[in-house]
Amino acid sequence: MVNPWVWGKLHKLIAALSFSEIPSSTLLLTMLKKIIVVLLVLLGGLLAVIVNRPESYRVARSTTIAAPAADVFALVNDFHNWDDWSPWAKLDPAMKKTYDGASTGVGAGYYWIGDDKVGEGRMTITESQPNEKVGIKLEFLKPFAAVNATDFTIKPEGNGVTVNWTMTGHNDLMGKAASLFMDMEKMIGGDFEKGLAQMKARAESKPKL
Repeated sequence: MVNPWVWGKLHKLIAALSFSEIPSSTLLLTMLKKIIVVLLVLLGGLLAVIVNRPESYRVARSTTIAAPAADVFALVNDFHNWDDWSPWAKLDPAMKKTYDGASTGVGAGYYWIGDDKVGEGRMTITESQPNEKVGIKLEFLKPFAAVNATDFTIKPEGNGVTVNWTMTGHNDLMGKAASLFMDMEKMIGGDFEKGLAQMKARAESKPKL
């Protein structure tokens, strides 16, 4: 909805263009001034909208898996096992992967670089509670820079477990502006669902890890 004050300015500008008897050179200058005022008002309104966007974002999905907690934990706590279920693992067959740090658990690192679909980034396990939780620092380098916190929690549920996968991040001013056009929930949510479905299939299949 157009702000009434802005609409009033535009109405006056139209009236000036239609009925003014001011000489053409002066009229042109007046028009430019009015246009600048209107643009500044619109820009100020847009900036106000951006500044008031949420400071953070969160994407979360969960699933139940009929498998021991230890099997599910191993799929997440060891980056070498991510190819079995990650929704991004096979997007670029030529993607280069590097593992460093610890082999599993806290300190384990995974670096990737690929085409535009997967970009470039790094994951580092920062928290590892056996069969219960894995916390990861997720750093995107390309096509845009961002740092996110990713957590996997595993809780007993009937004959198996419930796995919760969450990602949170902070929106700076540029991030708030981008959020006007990019919905992280829609961008990432589907990938989380696919990844959890593949994790479920892997953990419930034979042989067990």
